[in-house]
Amino acid sequence: MKNLIAIIFFVFVFSNINLIAQNREFTDIKKNKEYTTKSGLKMIFYTVNDKFEFADSGDVVSVHYIGKFTDGKSFDASYDHKRPLEFALGTGRVIKGWDEALTYMHKGDSAMVTIPPNLAYGEADYASIPGNSTLIFTMKMVEIQKPARPYNVAGLDTTYAENGLKYIIVQKGKGAAIKDGNRAKVKYSGYFLDGRKFDSSFDHPGAEDFDFILGRHQVIEGWEKGVLGMKEGEKRQLIIPYMMAYGEAGRSPVIPPQADLVFDVELAGIEMVQLPIPYDVIGKDTQTTSTGLKYIKTKTTNNRQVVIGDTITVEYSGYFADGKLFDSSVERGDSIMLIVGKGMVIRGWDEGLLLMKKGEKARLIIPYFLAYGEEGRMPVIPPKADLIFDVYLKNVGFTN
Repeated sequence: MKNLIAIIFFVFVFSNINLIAQNREFTDIKKNKEYTTKSGLKMIFYTVNDKFEFADSGDVVSVHYIGKFTDGKSFDASYDHKRPLEFALGTGRVIKGWDEALTYMHKGDSAMVTIPPNLAYGEADYASIPGNSTLIFTMKMVEIQKPARPYNVAGLDTTYAENGLKYIIVQKGKGAAIKDGNRAKVKYSGYFLDGRKFDSSFDHPGAEDFDFILGRHQVIEGWEKGVLGMKEGEKRQLIIPYMMAYGEAGRSPVIPPQADLVFDVELAGIEMVQLPIPYDVIGKDTQTTSTGLKYIKTKTTNNRQVVIGDTITVEYSGYFADGKLFDSSVERGDSIMLIVGKGMVIRGWDEGLLLMKKGEKARLIIPYFLAYGEEGRMPVIPPKADLIFDVYLKNVGFTN
């Protein structure tokens, strides 16, 4: 039996995803009384918790359910999956009868809902649901999470920063200000200038706060500059010009070209990050290859040398020639896996890794023409940038 998590979501592909308008035909709901809407939906409420708000379009709801045909035969239940179904209400993610019925429910409400075919799957068969089926659901509203609302910035001062960036402090924070190299944990919502929301951490219930290391170009430049200096608990609205966001091209399909963006950001936490310790290369021999790559081994082993096609796992830290750190898997607490000699990394890496063995550590000093070339890779790597990488070859797997 195909479960309802798959079944009720089918209409998303065929539906418009505009939020349905909240136009309840009745609001004074009583227990054990049957209500019938103009659309033909029938509901009998077993539990009514009117101390809570109704669910509205755009709310993320969690619902337990048992689905039956009119002959009493069950075709699916969330309890079989050991979790409620969670989705954004009124966005076409479920059948129309669900989207309508749930707007009459509060958190904790339970009801029996009879859904006619025109509000379910219509005339055609769908999976285990025959065409023209009237469906009966026993539903319990487990949780309602209201979406983020744009910050109210009326009457608040606007600070004008560099390159057209603006920000408004909505709520002051406490403690030390965040600085480059700190890990920021944030809650956020992103809007276009016309107020349309395109993303929000609040749309991912149960997920942890979004985090990134400030100053490592893990986020757009407008965030790098706009979050800098915030204190824990502070809320800011960032008004970011397109050149500090996703630029001329945008990021299809969500962000159009030359899109100025507004972000409401709350700094939920600041964590100190242990900086990687640069390898000690004093007194170590520097070797130079015919291409101009320089390398210094700080730890050697007797293992087999890497060959083209090996799948390897490495930890690394990348520095500019002046010693400034620009990226580090060590700082993130992870490693990367790649196939050597297949162009998955810059040429200086592919060449340098072939000089190493499992367990070895080496510093690779890579001229710009073996790295990111004449143009660099802005905003992180400037043009003609020579780079330094401290690389630890953790593991060597199979050869392709």
